[in-house]
Amino acid sequence: MTLAGRNIFFRIAIIFCAVSTLMVLAASFFALPAYKNLEENTRRPADFLQAFAGRFLEANYFAVHASIVMAVLFSLAGIFLIFYFFEQTMVPEILYIAIFILSFSFEVIRLFLPLCMVYDIPSFYLLITLRILLFARYFGIFSLFTAGICATGLEVQMTRNLILIISIATLAITFGVPIDIQSWDTSLNIKFGFKSLFRMTEIIVYLITVISFFVAVNVRGSKEYVYIGNGLILTLAGRYLFLYFDNLAGIIPGILMLSFGTWFVCSKLHKIYLWM
Repeated sequence: MTLAGRNIFFRIAIIFCAVSTLMVLAASFFALPAYKNLEENTRRPADFLQAFAGRFLEANYFAVHASIVMAVLFSLAGIFLIFYFFEQTMVPEILYIAIFILSFSFEVIRLFLPLCMVYDIPSFYLLITLRILLFARYFGIFSLFTAGICATGLEVQMTRNLILIISIATLAITFGVPIDIQSWDTSLNIKFGFKSLFRMTEIIVYLITVISFFVAVNVRGSKEYVYIGNGLILTLAGRYLFLYFDNLAGIIPGILMLSFGTWFVCSKLHKIYLWM
């Protein structure tokens, strides 16, 4: 992808994130009163850390709502800053990192859950939107994985083919996984099939991504990739806390780790390519 084509993508992504921001603000007026009717749901996220924290901390729907708003704002701010700092710098990895950041703007879809429960919206629409959210999350994960592969020396000319490949892989997951729209937890995440398998897949993809940047130290001859790998560990840990916790004890550290880690990764990439 050419520099001009990539910048066009960034501009479109900024517009999309701005629309998502307006959507989350508009939906908040209807969703916030709805949480009073969701108090009867006591299902907590089943992840190990959340299950442990859940013994000491109560679920807070308003904290989860705040995390969704922050996710959309993080996406908007992240894409804008990437466009601002990388507009004239050709960095192959930054396109895929931008897609990863863009995926957070789709978290607004989680607000459809309380709206559907209160305003009796047909479950068909909820199912469609949840599959879109699932697609966005895994497309973001695979895009980050591709950024790591690019760091090891993959040809830039393969960009379109790579995007096509990860799109097909993500579509296979999105439409192949059963989703139970009647079963959801206090983090406003719907239960879907083979969760343990896909969580293990996420962990493996994360490890390969981080390792790829460590390998890039020898391939590219720059020690900065070590810092990028460490920044990604912080970013991915923050993403987990931010998306799957149902209280401020996980959400606040999560957004801080996610934001700082993403900034750290992008700043190091900018430093590497600025002198090339």
